Amino acid sequence: MLYNLPYITVAVVIAIGLYAMLYKRNLIKIVIGLSLIESGVNLFLVSLGYVQGGIAPIYTNAPKTEMVLPTPQALTLTSIVIGVATTAMLLSFCIVIYRHYGTLDSEKVRRLRG
Repeated sequence: MLYNLPYITVAVVIAIGLYAMLYKRNLIKIVIGLSLIESGVNLFLVSLGYVQGGIAPIYTNAPKTEMVLPTPQALTLTSIVIGVATTAMLLSFCIVIYRHYGTLDSEKVRRLRG
């Protein structure tokens, strides 16, 4: 059971993020839901690259043991940078929408559009 704990955590974090994106009306909560989904994907990538007893692939004179995969780590780092930029852009959109419409409720913004 403990072996599957990271994958269960990934499923729970992504499910909470999907719930926030699909069922919440506040735009900030929707952005937080997207951020949770991004964090779940990052945790999934790190979990895939984990090797029991593995060592970091930066050593040149490493003993004959298994190494941790560097590709998921690089993908996770790239995903974090993209996630921060996406979150900053979405929050700036929320600021503009609030200044223009005076609300962050997505249903009211949809009705006031025009």
